[in-house]
Amino acid sequence: MEPFKAAAVQMVSGPSVEANLAAAEDLIAQAKARGASLVALPEFFCLFGMRDRDKVAAGERDGDGPIQTFLSESAARHGVWLVGGSVPLLSRDPGKVTNTCLVFDAGGARVARYDKIHLFGLDTETERYHESVTVAAGSTTIAVDSPFGRLGLSICYDLRFPELYRRLAPVDIIFVPSAFTATTGRAHWEILLRARAIENLAYVVAPAQGGTHANGRQTHGHTMVIDPWGRVLDCLPEGPGVVVAEIDSAERSRLRASLPALEHRVL
Repeated sequence: MEPFKAAAVQMVSGPSVEANLAAAEDLIAQAKARGASLVALPEFFCLFGMRDRDKVAAGERDGDGPIQTFLSESAARHGVWLVGGSVPLLSRDPGKVTNTCLVFDAGGARVARYDKIHLFGLDTETERYHESVTVAAGSTTIAVDSPFGRLGLSICYDLRFPELYRRLAPVDIIFVPSAFTATTGRAHWEILLRARAIENLAYVVAPAQGGTHANGRQTHGHTMVIDPWGRVLDCLPEGPGVVVAEIDSAERSRLRASLPALEHRVL
């Protein structure tokens, strides 16, 4: 496989779905203009509401709704594979949505759905988050074959659970669309991403929310792409933008041959 470019989009999404989709469209176009054929959006790129329950009000039925239509049409319009960050889909659990990553091929066809398994919770003196109040957890790990290799899907808080990635392994590229808080991001974001890349000898593409949102929340940003040796290829600290990096499958294969850790697994 020839080297290709992958893009990770950083956003500072707000409470208007329409405005967020317009912003995402512009950033996808920028990624395409910079040569990317595989593009990933951040967690809840489509909505960062004023209240937690705003995502429930915006929840779409699986396969039907303006957010899903946008993802399909954008992938086809730009001729890219699009990892759609995450969107709220209506759940069987009343009053909740799933936090769902959808993947579309370059023709706009949906090829994968992953529902976030690990739901974020944090209690400090200044911050309190309980994602499980409005989000129903998924239960199935998902990897999808593509022209770029095998893609492993995860979302944000999943990053803290290496066993998820062991279930996916071997995969060639791991996606971690996120909205890490500024507090946890400063402490743990980069080191966890680099660890997942090293452990799995895989590229990691981590698009993030990055800035101060209309609801007052601060997200860490630092969207980045990391190679299988744990090297950060490019990073955007904050604000809307696009990170683009070359993915070289031959280099990944060389590293796996020289250090066959995946083959040495016992447990």
